[in-house]
Amino acid sequence: MQNTRGIAEDELIRQCKKGSLKYQELLYKQFYGYAMGISLRYSFNRDDALEAVNDAFIKVFNAIHNYDSNKVFKAWLRTIVVNTSIDRRRKDMKHQLNLEIDDNIQIHSSNSSSGRLDAADILKMMEALPAIQRTIFNMYEIDGYTHDEIAETLDIPSSSSRVYLSRAKEKLRNIINAEAQKHE
Repeated sequence: MQNTRGIAEDELIRQCKKGSLKYQELLYKQFYGYAMGISLRYSFNRDDALEAVNDAFIKVFNAIHNYDSNKVFKAWLRTIVVNTSIDRRRKDMKHQLNLEIDDNIQIHSSNSSSGRLDAADILKMMEALPAIQRTIFNMYEIDGYTHDEIAETLDIPSSSSRVYLSRAKEKLRNIINAEAQKHE
């Protein structure tokens, strides 16, 4: 894979393993958008996501000598970004494990005339979920974690992971159905 400066991904990684600050910056710039997209799904706002991304890249640069070049770099980076984003929110989520939000969530769709949901609508709906439900939904449905992996990462029982995922899906269905009824 080439980056915008014409340097191959494997060369970026090789130079980062040597400790080159120039190549660390280039790697950061190349994968910033990818990492930020992941982090935004696990964060309440852009500032929190940015802090998680920066923390994740520090971890990447500190552990890059452990990276196996036979594996896909983006997958390795994604794991670090997800775990870092979750770690930053772990305290908040522990307090929210027992909280529920009102089922009467108001979401205003930007595509009201077409009846179709775009990415912005879906993200807005996801923001309406309690933090623990949104995190588990992201981990399971988007990032492909198993309930056992989620349980271990979040330090909760795997049965709780299943329950929170079920609740998240139910709330999202309710939100979608409420939006559909508004536009009938």
